[in-house]
Amino acid sequence: MLDVFEQSYHWSLTQVEYSTDLVFRSQAMLRPLYEQLCRQAVLSVKAEHVATFLGHTIPPHLVQEIGSQFSTRIEGTCVKHHFGKSTVKMYDKFALVLRLETTTNNVSAFKHHRKVEHRNGPPTRQVAPVKKSIYSLRDLRDILLACNQRYLAHLSALDDFSAGARALDQVTRPRVIDGKKVKPINFFNRTEQSVLRALQSPASTIAGLRRADLIPSASELSPSALSRYISRLRKLGLLRRIRGTYRYYLTKIGRAAVAACSHLTENVLIPALA
Repeated sequence: MLDVFEQSYHWSLTQVEYSTDLVFRSQAMLRPLYEQLCRQAVLSVKAEHVATFLGHTIPPHLVQEIGSQFSTRIEGTCVKHHFGKSTVKMYDKFALVLRLETTTNNVSAFKHHRKVEHRNGPPTRQVAPVKKSIYSLRDLRDILLACNQRYLAHLSALDDFSAGARALDQVTRPRVIDGKKVKPINFFNRTEQSVLRALQSPASTIAGLRRADLIPSASELSPSALSRYISRLRKLGLLRRIRGTYRYYLTKIGRAAVAACSHLTENVLIPALA
């Protein structure tokens, strides 16, 4: 006859991670934003920032254990900031999800307000390290979520140039519109520069410009070629027609692109090539 002994189990936590996902509508929206965030996160996040994300202070003996790491894998790129046995990182999944993730191999590194049992005397409530018990999971969820939120708040304060990257692609890459291929704008072509600068004149902001107003600036183009060029600018989103007329004016993207091109040509390229 075998004796059956009751067995009891003690569950403890070794590694815990909590992630926050930000889902984007398209890869075209996330890709330039994520590239910009990666560059700025590597350069701007300091040791004191990493400690703040994870809710810690920096004692002198832990300074060398704080750092940041940028890695490229088959799945994509990842920015990781580590503090002792805890990390907070950012990476993209399927180029559609921006994931922020806090991971720790030592849950006792985090503190919270809880009931503390004393060997001598009654229990008290005070700030103490998190226990390595599964019953601490609910408190850990709130602590790790707060870490992700602090990291997200820091990222949201960084400069975002992703809209500019999308606008640059819009006007400088070939596109297919209504089944026809539309050539991009060559801002360094002298004829196109002349037409765009004419559209940028103050007169166009009052009542717009007609095709006849652009002929002096586009002497190398025939009237029909100039009409096709105006149509191309409209398809690329740089030009807009005033309803009920044949007058045109530059859009917001068009004004910014022409101003940037003029600045780059006059202040960078020409002096560099002189």
